[in-house]
Amino acid sequence: MKKIKQIYPSINNIELSYLKRVIKSKYLTENKLTAQFEEEVKKLTNAKFAIAVNNWTLGLFCCAQSLGIGPGDEVIVPNNTFIATANSILLTGAKVVLCDVDSETFNIKPENIKKILNARTKAVVPVHLYGNMCEMEEIIKLKKIQNFKIIEDAAQAIGVYYKKKHAGTIGDAGGFSFYGNKIITTGEGGMIITNNRKIYEKIHEFKNYGRKSKGLYFHEKIGYNFKFTEMQAALGLAQLTKLNRFIKKKQKIFDFYYNNLNKIKQISFLKQTAKSKIVHWFTNIKIKNSKKLQKFLSLKNIETRSGFYPLHLQPCYKGFKKIITKYVDNEEAIKNYNNFLCLPSSVEIKNLELKKVVKNIKLFLSEKN
Repeated sequence: MKKIKQIYPSINNIELSYLKRVIKSKYLTENKLTAQFEEEVKKLTNAKFAIAVNNWTLGLFCCAQSLGIGPGDEVIVPNNTFIATANSILLTGAKVVLCDVDSETFNIKPENIKKILNARTKAVVPVHLYGNMCEMEEIIKLKKIQNFKIIEDAAQAIGVYYKKKHAGTIGDAGGFSFYGNKIITTGEGGMIITNNRKIYEKIHEFKNYGRKSKGLYFHEKIGYNFKFTEMQAALGLAQLTKLNRFIKKKQKIFDFYYNNLNKIKQISFLKQTAKSKIVHWFTNIKIKNSKKLQKFLSLKNIETRSGFYPLHLQPCYKGFKKIITKYVDNEEAIKNYNNFLCLPSSVEIKNLELKKVVKNIKLFLSEKN
């Protein structure tokens, strides 16, 4: 059997037909299809405004910039997340304060946020990791007391809801990544959503060289080029037509793994946040010494992925004064990393492949014992 990939995009003739429209139009830069894609995301999320950007890392940066985050400010970020979350804040000149996550959900823990909050806290960035929402109700309660801003990093959470509100619409701003391994993809690219007109106008201007309209050479403010392309929009529109099918397949993948592995004492699954309708971007398991299992599966031609390496241990942050690590439980963070594994989760994975993954996990555990 060929190698079972951990994840890869699902694309076919539907995407090709949309791309042909772009090629035929000869208009490749951000135009009508981009506007249509933004409208479709607004409909999906019930957000008032949507802004396509060239990638979600810069989308996060745009959100932070629009909220006035800068030097002298502190922004709370979960310690277990992809490094882009922290780096986008560092671009503003603000300090990143790392916060421990809940070992049951791997999401930022509201009670840990509460311990860190101070007069310099300008914002909190909840990351809805692996398509599971953070405890937004509790975070909103803290916001009402401390008056900080909320940027929802919903990179992995399109199609995810919390108390009937779509991920990214609960805070001041939020958005999604459309990188090649995400639930839907445009290759690269991202989408910012907000219900605040002022935030929308600031971001729209900022990503367009500091001007309100394209084609003009009058720049009211300093801005940059974070624009989308029509090719990306074509892929995005095609992928949106498949989103419900993708979500259903992700659930089936999770159900298969859960039904076949949940009774094994050495294995546990991440806890779903209450009031959250999860979308299983990846199916993940917690197991001691996950790196040994990962190596074993690799020898069986099965690709898996580790969880995110704790930010406080990243080599690039060593001695970096704008990363505040004093609130991190080092032992717990390392334990979370060592005991976590992402299983093959592509929407095109076959039942035979799922069976092979489960069979070999059981084989590993039987040989280990």
